Amino acid sequence: MKATLLVIFGVVLLACSTKTKERVPEAQSPLSERWSKEKAWEWYDRQPWFVGTNFNPSTSINQLEFWQKATFDTATIERELKWSADLGMNLHRVYLHNLLWEQDSVGFLNRLDRYLEIADGYGIKTMFVLLDDVWHPVPKLGKQSEPTPHVHNSGWVQAPGAEILGDTTRHKELEGYIKGVLRRFFDDERVLVWDLYNEPDNVAGQPGRKELEVQDKHIYSLALLRKVFRWSREVNPSHPLTTGIWRGNIDHWGNLDSLPSLDRYMLENSDVISFHAYDGSLEDVQKKIAALQTYGRPLFCTEYLARGTGNTFEKVMPILKAHKIAAINWGFVSGKTNTIYPWKSWDSTFTEEPAIWHHDILRQDGTPFSAEEITVIKELTRSKE
Repeated sequence: MKATLLVIFGVVLLACSTKTKERVPEAQSPLSERWSKEKAWEWYDRQPWFVGTNFNPSTSINQLEFWQKATFDTATIERELKWSADLGMNLHRVYLHNLLWEQDSVGFLNRLDRYLEIADGYGIKTMFVLLDDVWHPVPKLGKQSEPTPHVHNSGWVQAPGAEILGDTTRHKELEGYIKGVLRRFFDDERVLVWDLYNEPDNVAGQPGRKELEVQDKHIYSLALLRKVFRWSREVNPSHPLTTGIWRGNIDHWGNLDSLPSLDRYMLENSDVISFHAYDGSLEDVQKKIAALQTYGRPLFCTEYLARGTGNTFEKVMPILKAHKIAAINWGFVSGKTNTIYPWKSWDSTFTEEPAIWHHDILRQDGTPFSAEEITVIKELTRSKE
């Protein structure tokens, strides 16, 4: 009997010891560091040239409508991903939202997995975007608003939004979301890169929205970004981390000392450098590339295409391909986001489809805005090595 009790006691001790090891606080684990330049290039040199779009189904006005259970539209996702694969696209940038985690973390993760399954079936990798400072500062779950006719991106929402962003004591509420998503897919080959925070300190200027913005937003965005990078490094996914530079004097992009603290932090902590290039001048696009190349890391252009300014596939894609810079334009199938309309549609009245689309490539029936563009895209994607 005594021997039996000793065996049982030993098993219990072993089980407790095992559980203790599993519960070691992450803070006691060594924090992973930024990838070295050598590691970043070793990873990137194994990759093809990446081409794709910021993907949002045409039936979704924003990130919440994309991913909420009631409006997760796999039929549209499947159809539109097939169309993008037909163009030779192999990478999509896809926005998420912290409220989706709060609403239903298990269901949300399962829907992410389903999306990755569909995309992978068409040979498309994914760059998830976890947070975003753009457009409406007050996101709300549930049924989303209908699009404002003829107005660019009337329903897009910030993540986390002003209420949490502007209260540093609440930033920690996002830790579970950031770590939960990263842990679920930390070694998933269907994911290529994690874009942690889109356009931090982008202040909405639209009437009725700018009044809702956080005052001195740059202070809070930087504070949150620092935490997000730390939480992400604690999970240490096998994919690189990035946050894209998007604003300011291009002449300063290659000089860290001349940049605002937020922009400098973004460049100093990204494993691969990402950036936005809506410039109408090709000289400015080339200046951005030259400036960012001084940091000696692989480059991803995560937003471009603004036809009305002269920023077109025909002009920009060949430059990006020549440097093997990932080319990810804004918008794919015209739909609820109304991003065929220009940014100036906030301040002027459109009553019909613009003659020149601002963003997007296809109509909802799969026909293109421009057949000539499709020819260019297919020619450039034919060989991605």
